[in-house]
Amino acid sequence: MNGRIPESFISDLLSRVDIVDVIAPRVELKRAGREWRGLSPFSNEKTPSFFVSPAKQMYFDFSSGQNGNAIGFLMAFDRLDFVEAVEELARSIGVEVPRESGGRARPRVSTEGPLAALEQAQRHFEASLRQSQTAIDYLKARGIDGATAQRFGIGFAPDRWDSLTQQFRDPGPALAAGLLIARGDDPANGCYDRFRNRITFPIRDTRGRVIAFGGRTLGDDPAKYLNSPETDLFHKGRQLYGLYEARQALQHPAQLYVVEGYMDVVGLARHGVEGAVATLGTATTADHLHLLFRSTRRVIFCFDGDAAGKRAAWKALEQALPTLGPGREVRFMFLPDGHDPDSLIAEEGEAAWEQAVAAAQPLSRFLLDRLAADCDLTTPDGRGQLIAQAAPYLARMEDAATRTAIIDALVPRTHLARADIEAALRGGRSSQQTSTASARNAASNGAPRRQRPVGRALQLLLDQPTLAQRVRDLDELAQVNQPGMELLVAVLDHLIEEPDTTAAGLIQAWADREQRQQLEVLARPMAVPPSEPEAEFDDIVARLRDRGRRLRVETLLQAARERELSAGETEELRALTAARSGRGG
Repeated sequence: MNGRIPESFISDLLSRVDIVDVIAPRVELKRAGREWRGLSPFSNEKTPSFFVSPAKQMYFDFSSGQNGNAIGFLMAFDRLDFVEAVEELARSIGVEVPRESGGRARPRVSTEGPLAALEQAQRHFEASLRQSQTAIDYLKARGIDGATAQRFGIGFAPDRWDSLTQQFRDPGPALAAGLLIARGDDPANGCYDRFRNRITFPIRDTRGRVIAFGGRTLGDDPAKYLNSPETDLFHKGRQLYGLYEARQALQHPAQLYVVEGYMDVVGLARHGVEGAVATLGTATTADHLHLLFRSTRRVIFCFDGDAAGKRAAWKALEQALPTLGPGREVRFMFLPDGHDPDSLIAEEGEAAWEQAVAAAQPLSRFLLDRLAADCDLTTPDGRGQLIAQAAPYLARMEDAATRTAIIDALVPRTHLARADIEAALRGGRSSQQTSTASARNAASNGAPRRQRPVGRALQLLLDQPTLAQRVRDLDELAQVNQPGMELLVAVLDHLIEEPDTTAAGLIQAWADREQRQQLEVLARPMAVPPSEPEAEFDDIVARLRDRGRRLRVETLLQAARERELSAGETEELRALTAARSGRGG
């Protein structure tokens, strides 16, 4: 069904579903105070560090670093995309998912016709393969047996201009799907097949629907491989060949291999190596990484060991840096000269493949080896150059643990103390970056005494949203010039207007991505729950108000030294002074 899912429906859905009911059938949970606890479903831990909070309607996995609401859990555990997760959650309580329509909705192109055309093309290609001895002989020569070909839906596009065209009475959907090409600018002049005399590989989305094709020529076509063009269904920077098949074979893959082509994926599966995927004629993108990490915690890039392979690996590394986090690992595997993954196993056996996998370089080593290659580490200047070159890459890492590990790896390379390296790196970072990092570190610390008042107030609100109803005169609080006050006031305003909102609902509804991430961190279970949350919250609000009044008094007194105050300013100063005196200073 076309159309955008209304935000109001998503918020209502989250308020009607109990996250414990969603997770309990999938993860064994036991009551632990106000929360439920169990083993992480996303990592192989032995000590439970997975918490589910009924009050916040959120889950927190300290082993893998994941957290979120019921929708996010279904996306991570069942490997669904956002729409699929919403639909699954709605089905669980027996409601239909509405779609917006009208002028405000983003126009969407119907994909039902193109999807049907692609499925029809798939049947045609598979039938054509059974009738082509030439295509069958090619696959046999490449070591692809019938069972493997059937599993991956491998087919054959006959060496004709109209073999597929004749399958469609209406060529419109097939044109939209990229299966046919119009003769000239007007489709009325006729169409012809895009794929001719090629082994075909259906490209499936995460639901298993065929959304595009890849084709390997059996002739002397200069284009050895050909992909469908980008369409409303297919974006090569967002899809991976073989991911659907990998997820069908492995429920929770320990690792996924990113290889270069269709035959690498199919060949590895033929030899019993599951979990290989391939990009579709493009370099690795951030979308590819996010897609991979929805299915596994470890991604191993497999490239040729030549210069081109090293360049491709470096591009993948640059895309991977911002996606790293707890429970996520990236490695780089370089094949011996003259081998691709398929030929390595076929000619030298599974032991050779396993040896190559074991020798895969962690991202940190590949990064520093590549940077150090241009530095003379026998000299102070060369060691300083390595730190300077590493600085921008470290700055792109959002995960503090990974950044710390790489700084630790710089110690033996530069023969400098860790503190000296950190000082050098800070010299290359802006004060805003430094303060942001400090704020994140402070937010992740659950100890109330070390938190700033604004952060602690937000933490208390996320733990107990009804505290917002205790706040009066929000406009006065909004005038307080304090870091984070804009977010605090916005959260208070939302909770006052929507008194039944849970922490999960609040975070889901938050538009600003960076602020949403801050709220997710602050929503984590507190190491020591507050004994008197109302009194602590009231005290923080009172102190923030007093700070705001004090700053305003100082501003007015400074103005009085420079000019005569207006009647309104004089009255305001008198009222503020009286209010501060009533508070005791």
